[in-house]
Amino acid sequence: MERSVIQLSHCQKFIFCFSLPDECPSCGEELEGRRLQEAPVSLPSPFTNGHNRSCSLLVTPAQDNLHRDFDGTSDLHTGISNSKGVVYNYTQGGVHRDQSGWEHCVSVPLVRPDMYPLLAQWDQYLDHFSDGPMWDPAWHRFHEDDHNCFSFCLGFVNSVLAVEGRSSVTRETFTHTYILPKMKRVSKFTTLYQHIQKHQYYVVDRKKDRQEDRQEDVPTCVGQSSDNSFQYL
Repeated sequence: MERSVIQLSHCQKFIFCFSLPDECPSCGEELEGRRLQEAPVSLPSPFTNGHNRSCSLLVTPAQDNLHRDFDGTSDLHTGISNSKGVVYNYTQGGVHRDQSGWEHCVSVPLVRPDMYPLLAQWDQYLDHFSDGPMWDPAWHRFHEDDHNCFSFCLGFVNSVLAVEGRSSVTRETFTHTYILPKMKRVSKFTTLYQHIQKHQYYVVDRKKDRQEDRQEDVPTCVGQSSDNSFQYL
């Protein structure tokens, strides 16, 4: 997905496309030289280069996904980035420290930028946790259901929470609160992108699109409270 998705407004419609059309695909009116209801904007992509996201949980298509796409059916792989963007991830061979390969992923930030004491200790915590016997193939075998890449990530998150004197988070809570909302946005963006690739445009009523946006409330970091203020690890 190398092209940016553009959103423009005309005749009470939102129009999504890769480039500005000469005429409105909804009403047929020429757009060149005319003032639009709102300036066209480029939609932010839900994907990011994980090696540029420090201290985050990252989600990417698994290696056995032939096209490495977020298609909604293939397996996903998770990892934790250190302060330098190296991604620690658990596989059948143990913990890997990847300096490449996570350029197209979804990021869940875990540490607020002004939490200097935790940032200073993050890499040490991550190295110590990764070297534990739980992730050594000689001691524990990888299991795709209950001892996998996400077990590693959640285990690390809870180990840091314990050090910080905070309660642990369950797999279900973490998944439903932080992972699934972001994956829903990925699904929506991917569907939109593929529709534009096939049909050039996607047109929707302004009112309907805004109602759908209001229904989405995606936490941007671990520990978002009910009043939408953010609490990190």
